[in-house]
Amino acid sequence: MARVLVTGGAGFIGSHVCQALLARGDDVTIVDSFDPFYEESVKRGNLAEVAGAGDCRLVEADIRDRDRMTSLFAEGQFEAVVHLAAKAGVRPSIEDPAGYVSTNLDGSTVLFDLAVVHEIPRFVFASSSSVYGNNEKVPFCEDDPVDHPVSPYAATKKAGELVAHTYHHVHGLNVTCLRFFTVYGPRQRPEMAIHKFTRLIDAGDPVPFFGDGTSRRDYTYVDDIVDGVLRSLDRCEGYRIYNLGESHTTTLARLVELIEAALGKKAVLDRLPFQRGDVQETFANISRAQTELGYDPSTLVEEGIPKFVAWFRSRTQ
Repeated sequence: MARVLVTGGAGFIGSHVCQALLARGDDVTIVDSFDPFYEESVKRGNLAEVAGAGDCRLVEADIRDRDRMTSLFAEGQFEAVVHLAAKAGVRPSIEDPAGYVSTNLDGSTVLFDLAVVHEIPRFVFASSSSVYGNNEKVPFCEDDPVDHPVSPYAATKKAGELVAHTYHHVHGLNVTCLRFFTVYGPRQRPEMAIHKFTRLIDAGDPVPFFGDGTSRRDYTYVDDIVDGVLRSLDRCEGYRIYNLGESHTTTLARLVELIEAALGKKAVLDRLPFQRGDVQETFANISRAQTELGYDPSTLVEEGIPKFVAWFRSRTQ
């Protein structure tokens, strides 16, 4: 059993990670600010699911609050940190770049500082496939150049990786950075494409369809991501970056078809121009994670979309 701090633990991925940690017997503390990016009730519902896996401590606080975080680390005597808290989303970051820098960089730096002070041996940092930008070489490898992000969100995630490396180099902090590729599944945030499209198609409302439908994403089911997070946590040593994806791509047009089939309803498409900050393709080379972590994703999108739709219907009917 380990004492683990999970930041952003009331969120989509965080709540699933907390459940998995509790299920294997770890002692879990969640810190979450309940940022109004989406309805607080959604996160409260996530925590109700977590409670079914075991007892954990919830601290409602902002990771940028150094005084609160200092007290939390002193009391918690943590043996590991899984840092998932962040302002998320590519398009919203274009409207609020300062807010993204404040939370995703300033907040992360507070945590890195305290991890060093308290000699925490394992620190897992959630990065993003968005750091690859419009990299023309696919699939994306961890050693590819990522010097040209195309959104403030992507820039903060790349900068977070650099700050993490600095803390490893200067202080010897063990840090693993995980580049998540378009995670979906039960509890997915309501503004994310799969959840939003499902809701709109089910209601018969127009679906915002950006571009010509040929953009591709490496959609990764949340259970596979959680497995990768736990494997990374258990093997956290030195400084390492891993892609966590399914290593398969699906076009936007095909994604809509899969949701239509699962719902048994046709989509009404509102065709719009390609959006600033979006990339044409994401595609993970996962060979490093497979070799070093034993990561073995198993849920293709053709299986995952029906699972998501079943969850969606269970919440709306």
